[in-house]
Amino acid sequence: MIKKLTLFAVLIILAQFSFSQSFDKNKLDAYFDTLGQYNKFMGSVAIAQNGHLIYNRTLGFANLKERQTANENTKYRIGSISKTFTAALIFKAIEEKKISLNQTIQKFFPDIKNAEKISISNLLYHRSGIHDFTDDQEGYLKWHTQPKTEKEMLAIISKGGIDFEPDTQSDYSNSNYLLLSYILEKTFKMPYAQILDKYIAKPLKLKNTFLGKKINLKNNEASSYRFEGDWKLADETDISIPMGAGGIVSTPIDLVKFSTALFGGKVISQKSLAQMKTLNGKYGMGVLAIPFYDQAGFGHSGSIDGFSATFSYFSDGNIAYALTGNGTNFNNNSISLAVLSAVFNKEYQIPDFKTVEQSTTDLNKYLGIYASTAIPIKITITKDNTTLVARATGQSATKLTSKGNHEFKFEEAGIILSFNPTANQMTLKQGGKEFKFTKE
Repeated sequence: MIKKLTLFAVLIILAQFSFSQSFDKNKLDAYFDTLGQYNKFMGSVAIAQNGHLIYNRTLGFANLKERQTANENTKYRIGSISKTFTAALIFKAIEEKKISLNQTIQKFFPDIKNAEKISISNLLYHRSGIHDFTDDQEGYLKWHTQPKTEKEMLAIISKGGIDFEPDTQSDYSNSNYLLLSYILEKTFKMPYAQILDKYIAKPLKLKNTFLGKKINLKNNEASSYRFEGDWKLADETDISIPMGAGGIVSTPIDLVKFSTALFGGKVISQKSLAQMKTLNGKYGMGVLAIPFYDQAGFGHSGSIDGFSATFSYFSDGNIAYALTGNGTNFNNNSISLAVLSAVFNKEYQIPDFKTVEQSTTDLNKYLGIYASTAIPIKITITKDNTTLVARATGQSATKLTSKGNHEFKFEEAGIILSFNPTANQMTLKQGGKEFKFTKE
């Protein structure tokens, strides 16, 4: 929920390809076997075509302490993918003529600044100007595990103020979709959990999709983890805080069912769907555009605590893809690329996670502060015993893995740092782009 966009939101494949149900599933299984062997990912993926499941794979544990192995029905928090569900529910309310896109939020939240100018459409498009309550990290992380009432959350949002005037720009804000959750409850006169169940989960037979509560291991719900040399249990955000902005629990199998139904016009009308998919600034309403080859795909990504998730739908071939994870020590975008490349018969490589041991003395030649004329950041390279550490301007420190030949990787973000100690230079490689840095 906190991470605003993943690289998957700008995934682009340029070469032409065609879909085949006879893709090499053994190779894709080998890809996931490698991720599991090297503690790179715990979670599940699913692919469907025309509503029929053609591949799914699950890795790791739902709960490590209890040694509870995950399976295809293990339920994961999906973070901001919840926003797609919330947007669809808002259109349900619009279709029932309970609310309208252009009405302001003043009658619902009179104490929020600019409420008389902010429309429901502005909330859906992230164009309200309302400050994102998760942006205040130092404060948010002190209370995010504690239950909050609507009154308390509205006070927090009101205190955050506004970042810009309504409909003047796009800026992702979880506050928008929390407010939409409250609007749904006031409009339908029932809790968000019941609205979700009545209008989406039950009609589509999504048996593993619901608004979360306290994680229930007996219900095959996954705990989440962060990798710190080994998997460490992550904090658990109280669902009263994100609600429809990031509080839904689901599985990849349910998510591909949902996206197939949504983009097939079986959740909301085609007119409403067209509005959801129409971009205004950076975003659609509860969905993001995902260019893939020359087709316009749509989907969303999400993260909350140690959970991460992605879903996408491509009308060309009626392909639906979803990933949910409860532990990631790798770049999820790379996983998505591998799965989709397999399905669409594109070449991809099984990653090599073998590392090269370096002594603390070996690392000295890389230490220093590096600057680039291409991008306005500096990268400080330090070491922690035999591990090289990188810290970019305004970001936290990141431990790197040595691959030999003066090359180091940060797998989770798909970053490679290639050093030329003789020339006091370093090249940053990510997403097919390269940036030259020089030691100061």
